[in-house]
Amino acid sequence: MGVIVQKYGGSSVADIDKIQRVAARVAETRASGKQVVVVVSAMGDTTDELLSLARKISPNPHRRELDMLLTAGERISMALLGMALHDRKVEAVSFTGSQSGIITDGAHTNARILEVRPVRILEELARGKVVIVAGYQGVSRDKEITTLGRGGSDTTAVALAAALEAEVCEICSDVDGVYTADPRIVSAPRRLAELSHEEMQELAGSPSTRAARSRRVRGHASRGAARASCASPGWRSMRRSWWCAAQTSPCCSATGPGRARRGTIAASCRWRTCTASRRCSRICAARK
Repeated sequence: MGVIVQKYGGSSVADIDKIQRVAARVAETRASGKQVVVVVSAMGDTTDELLSLARKISPNPHRRELDMLLTAGERISMALLGMALHDRKVEAVSFTGSQSGIITDGAHTNARILEVRPVRILEELARGKVVIVAGYQGVSRDKEITTLGRGGSDTTAVALAAALEAEVCEICSDVDGVYTADPRIVSAPRRLAELSHEEMQELAGSPSTRAARSRRVRGHASRGAARASCASPGWRSMRRSWWCAAQTSPCCSATGPGRARRGTIAASCRWRTCTASRRCSRICAARK
């Protein structure tokens, strides 16, 4: 039974209705016979609200305590999604980053993943459960809670996909795509049908792009996905490519029409599901 990793960002779990929508999609994927690992971000603007709260207490919050505060947002999302799945009679269990075995360095608020030990995830998958993981966070070798910086949930998803040898890693969003610039800054930006890994990294680092402004794509995650998609020559080329079904249904099927050219990231559709199929024996996300 193959493993599918799905990541849902803050806009996708921003309220109860959206969490229910995500739960329905996860339940559908599980019913298809796949083992499912779901990575979630904090609801809506929760992270920004918590950061603002911290700065009301202190203009320069202690970084360790800031990590303890900010990781609460993803824990809320994972627990609510777990409840929604249980209501649908889908067995599920939620884990924090540390419970998931995401080991990082000790750089509070901007840690990097060193390795992933998904022991508990594998155990629960073997029991037939959907595993929900709080994105954006891990634990250092000194057993300190850490965060991965903005966009860290994407990094979490890619790293877990590599560690679990997942069939696909879906980065799901309910926005309509990636634009050449932030429409709040630049008038009439153009929506992109597909992007190369290199182009996505450039967009993620540019202050004028929607991808960078909304933090939907982080450079570390993009680099990690590019490396994770570089499988050994023996695998079929479709298992080494980013592709997406750019259809108009509420949820883009990972097996639908519209596969992009090899080495590209499809950038548009209602549920923007960028799917990385890869085989890799090492954890290659979030490392230069």
